Amino acid sequence: MILFLYALLLFHQLHTKAENTPCQKMGDPKYPLLSKDGDVTIGGIFAIHRKETLPSFEFTQKPQHLLCSSVNLRDFRLAQIMIFAIEEINRSESLLPNVTIGYRIYDTCGSRLSTMSATIGVMNGQDFGQGDRCNGHPPLHAIIGESESSATVILSRTTGPFKIPVISPSATCECLSNRKDYPSFFRTIASDYHQSRALAYIVKHFGWSWVGAVNSDNDYGNYGMAAFLQIAKEEGICVEYSVKFYRTETEKLKKVVDIIKKGTAKVIVSFVSFVEMGLLIDQLSIQKIAGFQMIGVESWITTKNYITPNSFHSLGGSLGFAVRKINIEGFADYVIKEFWDTAFPCSQSEGNSSQYALNCSRYDELLALKNYNEDVPEQRYASNVYKAVHAVVHSLHSLLKCKEQEGCEKSLTIQPQEVVEALKNVNFTIKMGDHVWFDSTGGAVAQYEVVNWQQDSDGLFQFKSVGYYDASLPPLQRLMLNTKNIIWAGGQLKKPSSVCSKSCPPGTRKAAQKGRPVCCYDCIPCAEGEISNETDSINCKQCPREYWSNAEKNNCVSKNLEFLSFTEVMGIVLVFFSLFGIGITVLVAILFYSKKDTPIIKANNSELSFLLLFSLTLCFLCSLTFIGRPTEWSCMLRHTAFGITFVLCISCVLGKTIIVLMAFKATLPGSNVMKWFGPKQQRLSVLIFTLIQVLICVLWLTISPPFPYKNMKYYKEKIILECNLGSTMGFWAVLGYIGLLAALCFILSFLARKLPDNFNEAKFITFSMLIFCAVWITFIPAYVSSPGKFTVAVEIFAILASSFGLLFCIFAPKCYIILLKPEQNTKQHIMGKTTSISY
Repeated sequence: MILFLYALLLFHQLHTKAENTPCQKMGDPKYPLLSKDGDVTIGGIFAIHRKETLPSFEFTQKPQHLLCSSVNLRDFRLAQIMIFAIEEINRSESLLPNVTIGYRIYDTCGSRLSTMSATIGVMNGQDFGQGDRCNGHPPLHAIIGESESSATVILSRTTGPFKIPVISPSATCECLSNRKDYPSFFRTIASDYHQSRALAYIVKHFGWSWVGAVNSDNDYGNYGMAAFLQIAKEEGICVEYSVKFYRTETEKLKKVVDIIKKGTAKVIVSFVSFVEMGLLIDQLSIQKIAGFQMIGVESWITTKNYITPNSFHSLGGSLGFAVRKINIEGFADYVIKEFWDTAFPCSQSEGNSSQYALNCSRYDELLALKNYNEDVPEQRYASNVYKAVHAVVHSLHSLLKCKEQEGCEKSLTIQPQEVVEALKNVNFTIKMGDHVWFDSTGGAVAQYEVVNWQQDSDGLFQFKSVGYYDASLPPLQRLMLNTKNIIWAGGQLKKPSSVCSKSCPPGTRKAAQKGRPVCCYDCIPCAEGEISNETDSINCKQCPREYWSNAEKNNCVSKNLEFLSFTEVMGIVLVFFSLFGIGITVLVAILFYSKKDTPIIKANNSELSFLLLFSLTLCFLCSLTFIGRPTEWSCMLRHTAFGITFVLCISCVLGKTIIVLMAFKATLPGSNVMKWFGPKQQRLSVLIFTLIQVLICVLWLTISPPFPYKNMKYYKEKIILECNLGSTMGFWAVLGYIGLLAALCFILSFLARKLPDNFNEAKFITFSMLIFCAVWITFIPAYVSSPGKFTVAVEIFAILASSFGLLFCIFAPKCYIILLKPEQNTKQHIMGKTTSISY
């Protein structure tokens, strides 16, 4: 407890001693480049010069001051517009009516070292007099600057602990949107998050899927390019290479240029800071590299002194996003007259001279710009500084409780933290009509102008506006481009192509190349039965079951229906033989009818012969039912007609065979067999055999009849339209019954083949049954193995072959005798030496 009290007492003594310690600066004071005293003070930090010369560090004497050279015209204009806006407000009666605004503007010379020095200088303020005490309150209310992101990060991190608000007109790094790290940072320009998205969208809009990427190796380039690469990946854009360099890395810059030269990408996204881009342009011009479509960012795309005859050869036609151009009335005149008379230290009268010790040699390069203002119309960041000054003034106007007639309460002490909170709530419109407010990250709404580097008919270079990007609009309306007004790289009117692989046309699909980005692929034709009807299809789609791909593989068409038709060669041939068979059968019937009283006709049972000829005619006719498009009726008819007509035919042949056997049995003494198989019994046997087949067919049609069926198993590219058997058991029952009768007929005729007679019909029946059985035994494997319409053709062939076999084997010998050997058509010749009877 005693130890705790001792520590508390010691802390109190140290705190009291610190409060009474005079504030002293260490080292030489850092004086502002431009300054003016006022009731309230706004600081400014800009890279008014871009080169810094370091003194020699010999450590034997005090180092000399850093020397700055090479005027950065853009930042010099930003300093001028800041003073212009302050002077304009000081003359105003509506904003801070009785309060004078002062300013202190420091030059960082484009150096990180000088940025830190300038930051400390602007925070410390004037020299401390002897006896001044440290009160912890900074001598200014806000700082406007820096112009580059990396320098702004240094500035914001340094001022952050003191809660001094920093408002940048051009620092766009997305990293500065982090309110945890930069709680008092604001900007009157949008974050690069939006610009990175806009870059990806414009690349996608023009169909460039293969690009190169270059960025400056600083916060601005690294964060911006990282965001672009992420969004590009999401949008399906491939990056061939992504390289970076810093302004002091000359060798690295040369390597970057070599990579650009060797790359196949014709479009390059250049997320490069202002200074680095100047160095890159110089290298491209020196090496005379041209033909690349450059896509730029707001930091350099509208820099007037970058567009020269040499650079235009390399970068002519460049496209990029620029801060919207806003004309500030009176500023162009101010920079060539009033500024030099009132604000520039070394041209002021003695009475208005600055209180700081000035070395006018530091202003020599700036004096050279005294009468130059041609660049002012293209100074797009100037309006952002103008907005920043007004944002600070509106905050102070609110905090000092200013009223137009009564003025402001100047006695109020304003803390920087209060200004930060007031800036979060500013909402006003400047005289040019722009609305000013800050979002939750301290940034402004993203509104860009799309510009194109062009050369007019007079040979003058210009930044042609060809569209805009507005993040406040709905997604599909944010990017608007007037493509007709764009001049492309190399002065071309046709948009360049930048792809790793050309688009795959319909009918093909993309196949990624191993080890390469997804934008590099081969175009593989779709497989048979698959299509792709769009460009760059990833997969081919399978056609529906009844469809097939066309020759181009870009559309599904109905599969060809295959069936044995009357119009094709095979169908015509089969129809011809069928009609030929009918014709021959009819001629034989006519011949037999005309010779019905001759012995050879009588000897062979003319009634069964005519019935057999009739059934053969039906057999030839039924083959026609197998040709043509299968329908429900034709499917049922073809198989049943075939089964019944063939049974009728075989029944007749069987009857004739039985008669031959019976006839020779009847010649035996005491035999009375013929009375049991007379004409009535013959007719009845044919009828019974046929009715059995009719019964089988009726059962088949009742239980499971044949029906039209689209067979897609044999061929993928066509549909076989055939008759499904319905019940295979019914089909094989019909066929089996025919085979049973044919086998029985063959056996009986074979037994009767050697019976004595000059004209033994059993021999011809045996031979016809041999052909019939051979045809149908061969038919079974051929029927099972034949695909499509050939199955039907095989069945028709079997019908015709067996029908012709019966017709020629049974009737040809008789016709031969009737027509060519009429002398043998006698009863004596038929009976010969052997005693026989008439049938």
